[in-house]
Formats: sequence, C-alpha cells, structure tokens
Amino acid sequence: MTTTTTPGHGHRRGRFDVWAPRPERVRLLVAGETVPMRRGDDDWWTPDGPVPEGAQEGEVDYGYLLDDDPDPRPDPRSRRQPDGVHGLSRTYDPSAFAWTDHSWTGRQLAGSVIYEMHVGTFTPEGTLDAALGRLDHLVDFGVDLVEVMPVNAFNGTHNWGYDGVAWFAVAESYGGPEAYQRFVDGCHAKGLGVIQDVVHNHLGPSGNYLPLYAPYLKDGRNTWGDLVNLDGQGSAEVRRYILDNVAMWLRDHHVDGLRLDAVHALSDDSEVHLLEEMAVEVAALSAHQRRPLTLIAESDLNDPVMIRPREAGGRGLDAQWSDDYHHAVHVALSGETTGYYADFEPLTALKKVVEQGFFHDGTHSSFRGRDHGVPIDTDHTATWRLVVANQNHDQVGNRAVGDRLSDPAPGHLDDDQLGCAAMLTLLGPFTPMLFQGEEWAASTPFQFFTSHPEPDLGTATAEGRIAEFEQMGWDPAVVPDPQDPATFERSKLDWSELGHGRHARLLELYRTLGRLRREWPELTDPSFAATRCEVDETARLVVLHRGRLQVVLNLGETPLEVHTGPGQLLAATASGAELDAQGLLVLPGHAGAVVRA
Repeated sequence: MTTTTTPGHGHRRGRFDVWAPRPERVRLLVAGETVPMRRGDDDWWTPDGPVPEGAQEGEVDYGYLLDDDPDPRPDPRSRRQPDGVHGLSRTYDPSAFAWTDHSWTGRQLAGSVIYEMHVGTFTPEGTLDAALGRLDHLVDFGVDLVEVMPVNAFNGTHNWGYDGVAWFAVAESYGGPEAYQRFVDGCHAKGLGVIQDVVHNHLGPSGNYLPLYAPYLKDGRNTWGDLVNLDGQGSAEVRRYILDNVAMWLRDHHVDGLRLDAVHALSDDSEVHLLEEMAVEVAALSAHQRRPLTLIAESDLNDPVMIRPREAGGRGLDAQWSDDYHHAVHVALSGETTGYYADFEPLTALKKVVEQGFFHDGTHSSFRGRDHGVPIDTDHTATWRLVVANQNHDQVGNRAVGDRLSDPAPGHLDDDQLGCAAMLTLLGPFTPMLFQGEEWAASTPFQFFTSHPEPDLGTATAEGRIAEFEQMGWDPAVVPDPQDPATFERSKLDWSELGHGRHARLLELYRTLGRLRREWPELTDPSFAATRCEVDETARLVVLHRGRLQVVLNLGETPLEVHTGPGQLLAATASGAELDAQGLLVLPGHAGAVVRA
C-alpha cells in the first residue's frame, strides 16, 4: 500500500505497516527478502530494519509471514493481487495516474438515470478497457451514472463480484487498478458519473486471510457469511478499514458514489452506526472536493431512517433501493405472484408505491409472515432518494434460469409490455436504474456464475444452487451450473442485436424516454405530491399524472379508449396508439403512451 494519511488516526502509516493484533510475530517478505517487524502499542507493525533497496519506491511484491506460518499472506489493504487472492500483494501508487478529468464537477443523483453494469459480461472481452468503447451507447439514450457491480479481487476468473476478499484491490481479470482509473477517467470525459457497488457486510469463501491478522469478524452469520466486527473488541480499526476503503474509491479512483450492498446485513450496535459515520466522512470529502459524492443503500428493511438527514435522527445516506417498486411493476406486467410477489397482485399495490414509495410500510408481509416496513414522510422526502428498477442483477440473476423480462421464450413480456416497463421506470417519480441490455431487449440471460478453483467449494456452490430451486419445483436439469464456464459465457451481452428488429425498436423508445426526461421538468420533479396514480383493476388501466404529462398504460389485452383531454401524443410503445383532436386516446392491448395536456 502507498503511504497515506489515514483519517481518524492523525498520523502517517508507512508503506508496509500492517494492523495485526493476533499474531505474536510478523515478518515482511518483500522483493524476495525477509524483514523483521516491530509491534507498536496500537498493534500496528512496522518494518524493524531496512527494506531492500528500491522497495520503498515503484512496484514491488510483498506479503507477511505470521508467527511460524511458512506461507506469506497478502496485505489486508492490498491494492493489487496480480497472482490471485492467495498470492503476494503488489504495491500500487494511485497518485501516479495521469487524470484528465480536472474540470469534472460531478453528477448529482437527483434527476439522473443510473445504468447497472457487470464488467465481465458487458462486453465480449469482459474488461474495463473494453467497456470504455461502449460508453457512447450509454450517453446516446440518456444515462447519467454508471453503476459498476463489485470489481474488488475475488478467487477465480469470473464472479458476480459478491465473493470478493481483497476490498482495496481491483480484480486483475478486469484490468487491475490502473484500468479502473482509465475507466472512470473515460466516463467523466463522456459526462458520465461512476457509482461503485461495494460489499462490506461479508467476505467471500476463498482467500479471506483477515482473521489471521485481527478480529475483522465476529460470532454470527448473515445470509452470505460470517458477520463483520463493527461493534466488538477491536472494531474501531475494522470500522476504520471500511471507512478507508470508502475514501479510496472516492478519492484515489475519483468515483462519484457508492452503492452499499445489503446494509441490513451490517450488524452494528454502536452508539453511532457505521452508515452514519460513513455519511459524515463522505460529506466532508465531498465538501473538500467540491463535487457531489453519493451513498446509495441496498436495504430490504423499507425503513426511511437510511435516507433521513442526520439532523432528524437518520443515517444521512443519500438514497436507497426500493424493491417494492420493482415487485409492483413486475407483477402488474407479468402476472407472476409466487413468493414475495404475492402481496403485489392488485394494481392498487402499484398505485401505492408510486404515491408513497413503499408498499410494505408497516403492513403485513405474507412472504415474511410479519408486519414489515416504516412509512415514508412524503411531505419532507424527495422522490429521487428512492432508486427503482424493473430489472437488476438480483431480480434477474436470482431467478432459476436467469431469464430477463425480454427473454424470447414463451410466457415473457412482449415488446409493448417491455415499453410499459420502461415508462414506469423512466417516467415515474423515482431515480431510475436500468440493467445492462434491457434498453434493447437483450435476449441473453444473466445467470448466477462462479469460478471457484477449489473443487469442493465449486461442487458445494453448484449443488446448493440447484437444490434450492429443486425445492421450489424446478427441474434441476434446467438450472444452470454456476461453475460451468458456459453459464458465464451465456450471460455476456450480444451487441450485434442492437441494430435490428425488436431490439432496435425498443432502443429507440428508450432514447425517446430519455429525451423526455430532459425536456420536461415534471418528469424529474422531486415532490411526492407532484405525482398521482390512477388504476382501474377491471380494465387493467394505469395512469400516472405528472404535471402536464400523463403516462397511460393499458396492461390488459383488450384495446382501450381513454379520455385524456386535448393534447399531443409524445411517445407510444405501439404504432396503433392514436390521440384524436377531442382528446380520445386509443391504446392497443399491452401498450403505453405519453400524452401532453
């Protein structure tokens, strides 16, 4: 790691210093030589003698020998793992990168469109440099912020990213840290901000050496692994580790925001929750850098405490995901009502999430078997603080076969229904997030894939995945093996689809909707009171009133005539949609239209 001033410590840490209260002896292996280390009163170890000539400058490989273990372990704060998460660390100086984004002033979340991207499947090459070549496509239809699924180092060649163990290192398979800096710099040159998805609630199953050094983990487990120690003995340094990781992305890599994975899995009984402490430090960094820095929580708690200002007793984060919106849209369009979709069957569920943000806001959740959620104070909360999607990596990839709404197989949405999904996402009151490829009705799935090199771990992952869906009634033969390289290859976008057929038609609609967001302030009005939703359960009609605009959706199969009043037809999913001079809108089945009064 490079020499840095660590916020909260008030003194400098050396290049090879490491926090390690657990071992009795630590030695530094650097440039092929072993150097003894000295423990400080705070359990930080520093080299106790000269390091090899040249090791204090430039790139050098290094690791730590803990007690009598003959195998060197990587640095907990490693910036590079060129030989994988089990190999030696390599120093990396992020300040050496020649940035060209000096005039970049950031991109605020309010009014923006987010695009979720998985680097490994976004392009055939699966690298950050290859993704740079596709940025014009994103700009073309109105994306403002690119949200990158986790890129920190994991074991294997490909992964969703949520099995990472080296939180400070960018995976070498994506190009490493310098490629990441090139990507962010290139995004800024195109006017795109970058949100990085980070995971601080658990560590992956292979290559996690942190417990050998210090009490990074504590008793108990969440859905994905052992709990991170945020409130027990030694937790001050663990929290500092996470907060320094946050600062690294925003400061050293010029990222514009972070998506915080599954914050409900952060077990923290401290007087000041880690998320609030994070919000305080990010706000200070934002003030210093004079650009907006955004924190977005993924939370299934449906609790607006996440986005409530600290002055009002909240955590002070900028935004949070609203899965309720996804569920209501998905059920309204697909009719699927299994599992957690059951409560969202009536169209009034869609009306409620449009007008109040959450569906479960203290109501009974049949899926959970208990009351769930807390109401949003809609009089004092901006709508853009909720991030919504009709598809995302979770809602697609965690389906048995990873099928998208646009899957060409029977039983999925037709082109007009996909257009209605786009309208509900892009023209609704909240911050829209699109999932890679949805803008052109990508026919490729996004399946759950792993590449664990350890045979036992790979087998356990595959068998567990297949058994999970077999219990839900799926034929195990159709559930993809996450360890099969073909599962990963199938999930890569097919860019040849863009220029023809349904793909070109839907992409043109996305371009139109993106343009409307920029032209009509009603579509980015942050007031809950500025949006009203009407539904007709029998006719399967949904109308969003957004100032002078009406978003009219016929979710049924039968054509409808809707009196919108005289105006102009601004966009439609189907060529058969017509608005006459008296304000009578004719909508074919499954079609949507945008009308200006």
